Amino acid sequence: MKPVLLYSDDDLLVVDKPAGVAAVPGGWQMDAPSLLELLQADFGQVWIVHRLDKGTSGLIFFARTPEAHRTLSLLFETRAVSKTYHAIVNASPAWDEHIARHPLRADVGHSHRTIVDPRYGKPSETAFRVLERFKNTSLFEAAPHTGRTHQIRAHLSALGFPILADTLYHAPATDLIGRPALHAYSLSFEFDDKPYSFTAPYPEDFEQALNRLRAGL
Repeated sequence: MKPVLLYSDDDLLVVDKPAGVAAVPGGWQMDAPSLLELLQADFGQVWIVHRLDKGTSGLIFFARTPEAHRTLSLLFETRAVSKTYHAIVNASPAWDEHIARHPLRADVGHSHRTIVDPRYGKPSETAFRVLERFKNTSLFEAAPHTGRTHQIRAHLSALGFPILADTLYHAPATDLIGRPALHAYSLSFEFDDKPYSFTAPYPEDFEQALNRLRAGL
């Protein structure tokens, strides 16, 4: 499945990334070009501003000039970008909304997991909201207020609601979807005195999983 270009101007590219495409080159399992390489083949030099895991689908944007890269990166550093993710999770909480503040430490052990570490972990915060409830699963909205590696995945696992198919973070095996059911759904920010807001529809595998859950399968 190919990336979908949602927006382009002289400073910015906004892309709907398919699951299974790495954001940047590197890692031990590079069997196809990364999203950065694909974009550079079409647009020349571009700079990545933030990242998504290879298995995560949805919105990601790139800068087209060094100046735009500095400004957009600063927006992320100062938490001036509003991001929401949608995730299908195992089980269903008693609450409708919750803020997770577990301190997180990344790149731990051979599996390079992010773990909760009250002593050495970095401050981390994610706001969660239940969107739908099914028999043994739920659809969550997640709004990360910090940008730690695997933050949403680690926080949900710590809360006892690992993302569907996210076996790295202790989710049970499932035939509903073949990758962690996490989708970068929306992005909003202001750049060069202009507001930007984007949403990315659910990809086919995510939508099919939801349809099966809604049908009670």
